Amino acid sequence: MTAPGLLAELLLLETTVWRALVTGDAAADGTLLAPDFLGVYPDGFAGREAHVGQLAGGPTVARFRLSGARVLSLGEGHALLAYRADYRRTGRSGDEAMYVSSVWRREPGGWRNVFSQDTPADGRALP
Repeated sequence: MTAPGLLAELLLLETTVWRALVTGDAAADGTLLAPDFLGVYPDGFAGREAHVGQLAGGPTVARFRLSGARVLSLGEGHALLAYRADYRRTGRSGDEAMYVSSVWRREPGGWRNVFSQDTPADGRALP
């Protein structure tokens, strides 16, 4: 698959995950996450169950916009999707932004997200 084709395919899947956060659709979220999914977030690590479990109380995101997406092949059947997410959490008045890196693995049923790391885009440099 060409890089533009791979980028479009993975960005569509990533957008589906974000839409699940907006609609509170835990099943859609869980379908795209591999059982061995690992998330690395500012507040720590999370597995698939924790990611899906955040939707137990309903939607967690009110709106979102993804931009600056790029893809990097990591070898046969693996790719990294990186982008900026501007979003608003439900029940909050301010917008937030972060840079996201997601590793996707091609499985017999399609692409599954195996890793994601969120880096707040607050402009602070590391010490």
